[in-house]
Amino acid sequence: MNRLFITAALLLGTVAANAQNSGNIVSKPQFSGYFLGQYQASLKDGDNSNSFNLRMARLSVGGRIMDDFEYKIQGQINGNTSTLGSSPRLVDLFVEWQKYSFLKIKAGQFKRPFTFENPMNPIDQGFMGYAQVVNSLSGFSDRTGEHSSNGRDIGVQIQGDFLNDASGRPLVHYQAGVFNGQGINVKDVDNRKDIIGGLWVMPAKGLRVGAFGWVGSHARNGSWTDADGRTVSGVRSLSQYRYAISAEYKDADWQIRSEYIHSTGYGFKTTYQQSANLKDAGVNTAAGNKADGIYALCIAPIVRGKLRAKARYDLYRPTAEWSGARTQYEAGLNYLIHKNLEIQAEYALINDRTLDKHNYSMVDVEFCVRF
Repeated sequence: MNRLFITAALLLGTVAANAQNSGNIVSKPQFSGYFLGQYQASLKDGDNSNSFNLRMARLSVGGRIMDDFEYKIQGQINGNTSTLGSSPRLVDLFVEWQKYSFLKIKAGQFKRPFTFENPMNPIDQGFMGYAQVVNSLSGFSDRTGEHSSNGRDIGVQIQGDFLNDASGRPLVHYQAGVFNGQGINVKDVDNRKDIIGGLWVMPAKGLRVGAFGWVGSHARNGSWTDADGRTVSGVRSLSQYRYAISAEYKDADWQIRSEYIHSTGYGFKTTYQQSANLKDAGVNTAAGNKADGIYALCIAPIVRGKLRAKARYDLYRPTAEWSGARTQYEAGLNYLIHKNLEIQAEYALINDRTLDKHNYSMVDVEFCVRF
């Protein structure tokens, strides 16, 4: 993975060098990035913890080619010592043809077109993490056993806007893509492809209401024990069917959003964290083949452009049953010191029905820097 990241860095340099010598064919590359520092305390009964953490750092370069094409390359380094084995890594590498607003074509590695929250920058999302159901059912820490992929996969996507109103603002947006179904930096295994798409309407400025669908599979080439107790080897493919219903209102200071997501399909017993995990094709039947969740959040201005209050209700049912439900009730403040410097703080009451003592508290403070 280090070799992959170094290769991406070399690509950045090559693109930059070519841009300086290509006239107007390639625009001057734009470098950007951010990093997140974190303090988090968990007051779980019998398992208290608190720690400073370097959550992540990202560096990206992007620009335009011949006016009609946009490219982006982005790498990530994790500060969490439990995931250093997969860091640094390449998260984005794509080119998108953007000649027409009603038809854009993107190819490479990028965000899956599923849910409103998945494509959001972690700082703009505003809380200590994406909603549990987005994390588990959009390819972050997916219930399939896929490695952490930041909601991304490798594939091809079309998208566009149409039906503009009198002011030129589009009323309808569509997006649909075909993906490997294995997450970032991994080839397809079962030669089946994921088809993911979404459609939403935008009846007023800042408001959108939509729905998403996902049909595909996640696979491993390994071994498992069949119903007769025999060891079987080969490619094992687990079908996945998901949908989401979403609504959002957003402007410069307000952010109101809610999404419900449902998934049908089993996952593997072990999560892919190292190559040996891919040889374990045993299915996690104990978790069942269904999961769902819903969240609703509001970020509202106290002092416009400076201080915002926030609250979120965040429910995830990993087996689609209330006996295993985990709910987070969160509230906090986000303070913008500068447009590129922000402090985000929150308190969360956790209700986890799988624990003997269901309730415990968490505190999270993050220092966010953009450049």
